[in-house]
Amino acid sequence: MIVIGGEALVDLVPDPATGEGELGPLHPLLGGGPYNVAIALGRLGVPAAFYARVSTDQFGDKLVERLRASNVDAGLVQRGPEPTTLAVVGLGEDGSARYSFHTEGTATRFVTDQELPERTTALCLGTLGMVLEPGASVYEKVLFREAERGRFIALDPNIRADLIADPDAYRARFRTWLPSVGLLKVSDDDAEWLAGGGDVLEAARDWQREGPAAVVLTRGADGLTAVTAAGDVTVPGERVEVADTIGAGDTVQAALLAWLHRNGALSANAVRRLDREQWERALRFAAAAAAVTVSRAGAEPPWAGELTAD
Repeated sequence: MIVIGGEALVDLVPDPATGEGELGPLHPLLGGGPYNVAIALGRLGVPAAFYARVSTDQFGDKLVERLRASNVDAGLVQRGPEPTTLAVVGLGEDGSARYSFHTEGTATRFVTDQELPERTTALCLGTLGMVLEPGASVYEKVLFREAERGRFIALDPNIRADLIADPDAYRARFRTWLPSVGLLKVSDDDAEWLAGGGDVLEAARDWQREGPAAVVLTRGADGLTAVTAAGDVTVPGERVEVADTIGAGDTVQAALLAWLHRNGALSANAVRRLDREQWERALRFAAAAAAVTVSRAGAEPPWAGELTAD
C-alpha cells in the first residue's frame, strides 16, 4: 500500500462561463496536492491510504466521502473541529492556476504522528504538508523514520511561495530530505524557485546526486524529463484542449507511483535499475494521465479504464 500524507482542502474556483474572471461566482472543488495524489492512485487501482487531519465541517465530510468513493483507505485520516483549509484559485487565459490560501488555524496544520500499516511499501509527501507547522515537522519526522525503515519515499515540494516565510531556510530544509527520498517530482517553476534561479536541469542533476534514485521534472506542454544517474529521458506532453491545470502535477506523481507499483519497481534500487525504454513507458503513462486531468475542470484524475494500459 502507498500512504500519502499532506493537506486536503477546498479550491474555490471561478466559473469561466460568466466572463467575470476572478470576480465571478466561485465554485468549491475538493483538492490539495497530496489529496489529489491519493484520489488519482485510488482511481488507478493502486492500494492507497490518506494520512492527514481533516475537519469535521461539511467540507471535511465531503473530502472523506470522495476518498472512499475513489477507493482510498481513510483509516489514517484524523478528524478535528478546526475548519477546512481554503484555496482561492485564479485562472489564466491558458488555464494555468494560481492560488491564495487561507490556512490559519485550519485542520491540516494539526496532524499528529502515527504508525503506518505494516503493509505500507511507500510514503508520498509534499505541498503544504511540508510547510505548515506544526504538521510539517510531524511529516518530516515520519519521512526520516520510514526511510530508515526501508520504505520508498516520494516527494513533491509543489512550492507555494506565499506561504514560505523564510525561503532560504526552506531550501536548506529541502536539501536535508533528499538523502531519504527515492523519487523527487518537481515542476520547472518549482525547481527554479528551489534552486534560486539558474538552469533547472542542472539543479535536478545536483539534487539527484544527493540521494533520489530519480528526479522527474514536469514541463507543462513540453512534457516530462526523468533525471537519473544513467542519464536523462524526456517524453513530450500530450496535446489536449486544456480546461485548467489544477491537479496536473499531482496526477503525474500518482501515475508514476502507479507505474512503479505495477512493474515491481517501488524501491530506490529498482528505480535505479530502470532502463531508458522503461522510463519512456513510465513517463508516457504519466503524461497521458495528466492530459485527462487538464482536459476537465478541477482536479479530476482519470480512472484506470480511461487510460491505455502502460
